[in-house]
This record gives sequence, structure tokens and C-alpha cells, in this order.
Amino acid sequence: MREPLFEHRLELAGYPTRALELEGHGPPVVLLHGYADSADTWRLTLERLGRAGHRALAVDLPGFAEAGGLAAGKILPQYDRFAAAAIEHACAEGGGPVVLVGNSLGGCVALRLAAREDLPVRGVVPVAPAGLDMPRWFSIIERDLLVRGLLGSPVPLPDPVVRTMVGEAYRQLAFARPRAAPGDIVRMFTRHLSDARRVRGFLDLGRRLLPELTPDAFELDRIRVPVLLVWGDRDRMVSHGGARHVIEAVAGTRYEELAGCGHCPQLEAPDVFSDLLLAFVD
Repeated sequence: MREPLFEHRLELAGYPTRALELEGHGPPVVLLHGYADSADTWRLTLERLGRAGHRALAVDLPGFAEAGGLAAGKILPQYDRFAAAAIEHACAEGGGPVVLVGNSLGGCVALRLAAREDLPVRGVVPVAPAGLDMPRWFSIIERDLLVRGLLGSPVPLPDPVVRTMVGEAYRQLAFARPRAAPGDIVRMFTRHLSDARRVRGFLDLGRRLLPELTPDAFELDRIRVPVLLVWGDRDRMVSHGGARHVIEAVAGTRYEELAGCGHCPQLEAPDVFSDLLLAFVD
């Protein structure tokens, strides 16, 4: 039986957020998105999980999309508290310990929480996790000609023009085949970046976050749960060379490098990614 997807508001660790949630059976799957993204990046994955009758929860991270803002101070500990509350929420609704999935920044948070013994996590699926290798993702975004043109415009640009420019930058940076990126996926991404002020705000958040995204952010040798590490072989944002840190530190890590994929394999190879995830969860 296919489970319907519910979109609603939640408060997790004091942060208001938007949630996409599936009822169902089996271990709950908690999904965390990446920098400047939203829970919408998991809609194709949620569709497959819903068809399989699985319980799942995807949330907007604080500071992005429709979630509340971040407090002053370090960012990763705030995301740890938020994601831990999401895990507890999913467990409280039934199904026992969760499988924690995260892309990019969300993958970083997922690996950090997988090292904690006080959380009900039964497995972790980092997808191109940020912070394991040289942090080039932010400089690539700042140097992008479309982003620079948008922020450097001497006059305010209409919102449709901003969305078009952001969408084109997203295609070029996140996808191995930019022109093949589905229009509905691009529109979902740009829905939360409709004006230059919001784009500047996300870049400011990125500058705050960047010093925290280093190998020192992880305690990989403390991870005792199964790990499925997924990366696109054409990822421009986060080098898949960082996979070696996880493979060397966590015995039994399964590594899947998806051919012809960029930074978001869940979008470019949704069926392949969902099959890997479902097999791991089951």
C-alpha cells in the first residue's frame, strides 16, 4: 500500500520547521538536505519510500527554506540538536531506531550523529558529505558568474529574474548534466531563493559555516552502526576523495560511487539511489 506524503509544521529543539512525512512500517528514515537546499530535494526518494510503505521524515534545516533562523554562535552544534530532535520525533511515532540519511551538509550532520551512542540510530547513509576533504564548495558558489551577476546588479532584479539566475547556477553546480536537470526540480530549489536578499543571507550563513566544515568536525572512529556512503563520480562541489576518511575509519563501510552523477545523486539517479537505500533499510 502506498503511503501518502504529509507536509506540515514541526518544532524541533526549539526551531520551527517544515516537514515532509510518510507514515508506514519498518525502521523510520530521517532525511537531511544540504546547504541552501530544502526537504524538497528528497521528494523523489520519498515517493519510492512511500510506494514501499516505509515511514520517513524530511525536514528543512534551520536557516534554510521554510525553517526558522539559527542562533548566534557555532552552527554545527545547532544542527546536531535539531537533527537529534528529528530522530527522536521519528522514533516516537513508531518503528524503532532510524536510518539517518544526509546529503552534503546534511551528510556531515548525519556522520556526526552516527558517532553518538545516546541516539536511536541503526544505520547512516551520507551522500557526498561535506567537510571530509578540502572545502571547495563555497568558493565555487561565490565565483559562479551568475551568482556574482545577481549580487552585483546595480538595480534590484525582479524575483522571476532572480529565480531564473539561481536556477541556472544550480543546474551548473549541482548536476553532472545541467541541461538534463528536470525543470520541476529546479523550480523546487529556486522557490526558496526568490530575491537577492535571501541569496545574500545564504552566502553569509555559508561564510559562518565554512570554518566548521573540516575533518576535525567528525569522530568517525566512534561510529558503530552500518554505513552506506554514496557519491556521484562527477561531483564538482565536494570531492569524492573524502570517502577515504570514512572507509578507513569505519570498518565495513559500503561505498557506492554512482556514474554520471553530480552532487545530488538522489536527483540525478533517483531509482538507483532509492534501490540502494531501500536495500540498506530492509
